[in-house]
Amino acid sequence: MKVLKSFFIAFSLYSKFPVPQFTWKEEDMKYVFCFFPWVGAMIGGCLFAWLYVCGRCQAGSLCRTMIGAAIPLFLTGGFHVDGFMDTMDALHSYQPRERKLEILKDSHIGAFAVIMLALYGMVYLGAFSEIKTVELQRIVCGGFFLSRCLCGISAVSFPLAKKEGMLFLSADRAHKRIVKASLYLQGAVCIGLMLYWHLAAGFLTAGCAIASLGYYFYRSRKEFGGVTGDTAGCFVVLCEGGMTVAAALFDRLML
Repeated sequence: MKVLKSFFIAFSLYSKFPVPQFTWKEEDMKYVFCFFPWVGAMIGGCLFAWLYVCGRCQAGSLCRTMIGAAIPLFLTGGFHVDGFMDTMDALHSYQPRERKLEILKDSHIGAFAVIMLALYGMVYLGAFSEIKTVELQRIVCGGFFLSRCLCGISAVSFPLAKKEGMLFLSADRAHKRIVKASLYLQGAVCIGLMLYWHLAAGFLTAGCAIASLGYYFYRSRKEFGGVTGDTAGCFVVLCEGGMTVAAALFDRLML
């Protein structure tokens, strides 16, 4: 029952999928991160279904791209994009660490958040529109699962910048040994599938995701002293964007 409750909590926290609601207890939080990647699996599945329909109906590139980019936002409610915008405001403030952490908690949107989101959106849409082959589409859709595996690993492995917030609560109450083992296994299976769909493209895309994790570890420690819920959301957004760009480059230049 605890495992099932952790599943429902994961989807309740990180998506807009309707799940049964109940009062959360501390023991119910132990395995939440184990099911975090399955939110990505649902997103990737819905996105691939959309791309399949577009291929069958010969939908235009603009329709395929814009709705395809909207699907993750719709299914998550923009949860991770909010973290991306807060993190961009904090990073571009060039203030001391304490002030950056305060900016992360500020609910107001700054100019740099808007600028960086617009820049990210243009790059993402451009890259996504260039992914035409089915194998590369599968890899990009699988990336939603992989990004959350890596994000979950970072939450229970990397130092935390503050002892408050939802990330701290989830990480502090997690059964870290089981969560890590589960996420490493799920991540390995996901990478294996990506390599199976296309060896070179899967290697490049998965490599980009792992490199993003390394950069995230370095930058979060340097700028904030550790990770927070907002930086975790920022990582998910940048990791997925990086994998999409890598897949698009491979699709256009190598195939």
